Amino acid sequence: MEIIRSFTPSPSVTDASVAIGNFDGVHLGHRVVLDLAKAHGRPWGALTFEPHPREFFAPGAPPFRLMNAEARHHRFDTLGADVLYELPFDSALASLTAAEFVRSVLVDGLALKHVVVGADFCFGKGRQGTVRDLQRLGAEHGLDVTTAELREIDGMDGPVSSTRIREALAQGRPRDAASMLGHWHRIEGEVLHGDKRGRGLGFPTANMSIDGLHPPRFGVYAVIADVLTGPHRGRHLGVASVGVRPMFGANAANLETHIFDFQGDLYGEHLSIALVEYLRPEQKFDSLDALSAQMRYDSRQAREILSKI
Repeated sequence: MEIIRSFTPSPSVTDASVAIGNFDGVHLGHRVVLDLAKAHGRPWGALTFEPHPREFFAPGAPPFRLMNAEARHHRFDTLGADVLYELPFDSALASLTAAEFVRSVLVDGLALKHVVVGADFCFGKGRQGTVRDLQRLGAEHGLDVTTAELREIDGMDGPVSSTRIREALAQGRPRDAASMLGHWHRIEGEVLHGDKRGRGLGFPTANMSIDGLHPPRFGVYAVIADVLTGPHRGRHLGVASVGVRPMFGANAANLETHIFDFQGDLYGEHLSIALVEYLRPEQKFDSLDALSAQMRYDSRQAREILSKI
């Protein structure tokens, strides 16, 4: 998959059908739009923004994103997209009117000929542009526009939305989140150096930041760990803790994953951790021995759960 981060056309993918949106989570609702782009029998892809416009306009708001840019790249690549336009969202882009966005970005900049949007799509300064405006402006510039109507997904109780997925994760319901996402909720990023306390307890962990992401319910999870880079690439099973490690005092929230039956150095490598099932909340133990005993129990429980998926 080719990634374009400037207002220039792809040098290798021409006449693409491109879905436009933020695509946070790339959930089943987004898939309706993406599948329409894919259905035209030509190269296809997506146009999205980094940072998320909501982050740009409210930088001090609580973290809300389901995916960082890296995880979103991997998801589009998994879906088979040919091109991803990841445009920098800044004051210049935010100030464009709807007409300027269509002319300067979609037509003159990216040289697009066909786009797909959801029925509730808004764009341009102050989100004043509507789907009807996009259709009118597209007709003026030779840009075909397809609209994906909003509809409920079969088997879903109500419409799929990023908000509902965040609620499920905040309540410790990763399987419900996965049913709306169409895939396991994943946290992706680089393995960072930590305090190495887990190693001393016989449970070495790969530590990853969750900065900027909507935090799932703090606690312990059964997980699938995909090592994306380095000599240990591959899929593994494990158990992970999301939270602030109350046993050891105040800490920034992070993700610590113990990979079963694994030996090797993962520092600096990139991992994708899928949250499969919530096991228990965070807690502070009376002793390190008690913590170690609980970790052994958590591992046994996670192995049993993961053996059935």
